[in-house]
Amino acid sequence: MRRRAVLGAGLLPFLPFPPKTGRLSLVTVAPASAARTDRRPVAGGVHDARAGKTFISWGGVQEDNYVQEYDHRLRTWSAPLRVAGGDNDSHNYPTMVQADDGHLLVFRGLHNSELWVARSPSPHSIEGTWTDTVIPAGLGATYPMPVKTSSGAIFVFIRETAGDFDHNYPTDTRPMKYVRSVDNGLTWQSSAELTGDRWCIAPLNRSDNMNEIYIGQLRHEPATRAHPERIAMVWTLAGGGPEGHLHDRYHRDLYYAAFSPADLRFRSAAEHDLGTSIDDADQEQHLKVAATELQTVNPRSPDYISLVGSTLGGRAPFVLWMQIDELGVVHGHSAVHVGAGWRHQELGTGVRFRDMEPAGDLSWRVYVSPDPAAPGVDTYRLVPGFSFRRESSLATPQPVQRIDVIAGSRPPARLLLTGNSSARDVTIADGDVYVAG
Repeated sequence: MRRRAVLGAGLLPFLPFPPKTGRLSLVTVAPASAARTDRRPVAGGVHDARAGKTFISWGGVQEDNYVQEYDHRLRTWSAPLRVAGGDNDSHNYPTMVQADDGHLLVFRGLHNSELWVARSPSPHSIEGTWTDTVIPAGLGATYPMPVKTSSGAIFVFIRETAGDFDHNYPTDTRPMKYVRSVDNGLTWQSSAELTGDRWCIAPLNRSDNMNEIYIGQLRHEPATRAHPERIAMVWTLAGGGPEGHLHDRYHRDLYYAAFSPADLRFRSAAEHDLGTSIDDADQEQHLKVAATELQTVNPRSPDYISLVGSTLGGRAPFVLWMQIDELGVVHGHSAVHVGAGWRHQELGTGVRFRDMEPAGDLSWRVYVSPDPAAPGVDTYRLVPGFSFRRESSLATPQPVQRIDVIAGSRPPARLLLTGNSSARDVTIADGDVYVAG
C-alpha cells in the first residue's frame, strides 16, 4: 500500500510517534446473524460503567433490530434479543444510546417515513419486553444518528426526503433535521419547533442538482479550554448532477460543521457563526473542506462514510474520507484545520476507513477494512497533518462490512464488527457479529 505523510505548515515538526497498542482479540457473539446494513459509524454500542456491562446493537434478518449485553464480571455475552422490526430495509439500522436514567434507547428510521425508538424496560439491562414507539417529531426519517450531550439531552439527526411530503421538491432534495429530548427519551421536539427552521442543513436549488446530504459521522466533543461542547459532523453532497433530478447519482465535495447543543447554532471550523440552519451559501463559503469532481465511472465518490474528530486539545478539527478513482482504486484523504484553513494529506490507497478513536493527546487510532472481499481489520495510528502509520492487523473469519467504536469502551469489548452478508437482500442474514478488544 502506498502512503504519504504531509507536514502542514510546520505542524508538530518534532512530535515523537506514540507507542503501539497491544493486539486486539476477537470473539464471535452472533454467528451468521447480521444482514447487509448502510449504518454509519455512529452509536453502535455503549459501556455502562455503573452496571459493569457493555451493550451493542446490530441489524439482523430483514434489518430487525437486535441487542446484546456483555457482563464484565461474569465475562459472558447474552444471546441476541430482538427489540424491533426493521421493515426489510438496510437503511433502517439500529443505533443506540443510554439515557441518564439508565434506560437503553435504540433508534431506527423506517426509510423516508418514520422515526421509532425502542426503550429497555429496566435501566442498565436489556432483559424484558421493550417498548417500541414512533417519534412524531421525526416524520420522514432516514439514517438516525443519536448523540447524548453532557447535560443528558439526546439529539437524533435524521435526513428527510422532502419530495415525499411536498411534491414541489424533486427527488434529490434531501436535507437534514433533528429531534431533541431532555427527559431521557420520553418526549421529543423537532428542530423546527425549537428554532423555527424547517431543516437544519438544507442546500436547496443548486444548479448542479446536488441537494442531498450524506452525513458520514457525528462526534460528541465535550467542552474543553479550546471550545464549548459541540457535535462535530462531516458530510458529502449527492444528487442528479448534470443529468437532472436523480437520487444519489453523483457525490461531490466534503464539508465540516460543529453544532452547539447549548444554543442550537452551527459554527465553522474557523468559529464563524452560521445560526440555527445552514444553506448552500453557508456551505460553500464557510464549511467546504475539499472540492471533488463529478465522475461517471465511479460516481458515488467521495464515499458515504467519512470520519470526524479534532486534535491539539480540540483546537484543530480534522476529517478523513475516501475517494474512488476511475480505475476503482480507493484513495484515503485527510484534512486538518490549522491556522486559516484546511491542510490536506493523501493517506494512501486501499484504505477503507470504518471508524476511529483518540489514542492520546495528539494521535488517533483508525480502523480500516483492507478490501471488501478479504477478511481482516487493519489498525493505523494517525497524527493529523503529520503521519499515518500501520500499527497492527486483526484476522476475522469473514470480510467486515462495518466497524463501530463502542462508546466509553472497556476491554475486552472495544469494537463492534459486522461481517459481510452474502447478499444485498436483507432477508438473508449470514454475516457474523464480532466484538474485538
